[in-house]
Amino acid sequence: MKNEMKHNKGIVFALIAVLLFALGGCVPGSSKNAVQANDALAGLPPMASTVGNYEDIELPADMKYSNKNSMSIRTDSFRGGIIHYTGRVEIYSLKEFIIASMIKNKWKLAGEVSSRNVILAFTKPNKTCMMNIEPNGPVSDTTLTMYVTVDVTASKTLNAFGEPIQ
Repeated sequence: MKNEMKHNKGIVFALIAVLLFALGGCVPGSSKNAVQANDALAGLPPMASTVGNYEDIELPADMKYSNKNSMSIRTDSFRGGIIHYTGRVEIYSLKEFIIASMIKNKWKLAGEVSSRNVILAFTKPNKTCMMNIEPNGPVSDTTLTMYVTVDVTASKTLNAFGEPIQ
């Protein structure tokens, strides 16, 4: 009788061990290939994304749009808005990213003020963009508020390079 109980306990223990071993392969990220793929992706920089209807303004993928704090206007001759983003990024890293991407997209840096916040002003022949970057705190995200204006009527007299048509 004692041998039979020991035998049953052994079978139960063996079944539990086999079951745990088999289910261990179903756990996400447990395979060697999944870990290697995650390591490879971790080395890639986040992709930049464009801002709404403004294809020539790019932000890091870590910045998330806030519909609650944003608004826009569109008329026959003008469009623009106040666009609000938040994200866990360092203020000066965000500033350098914005300056580089705006210059790449043919914006001219018209001015910059840095104190606790950073204010950047950019222009194009028919567009203006002012950006206010507020630093994050220990429990808050960095905020970016953009004030964008586009003179639609002026853009109709410009060529593809932003130069006046004569």
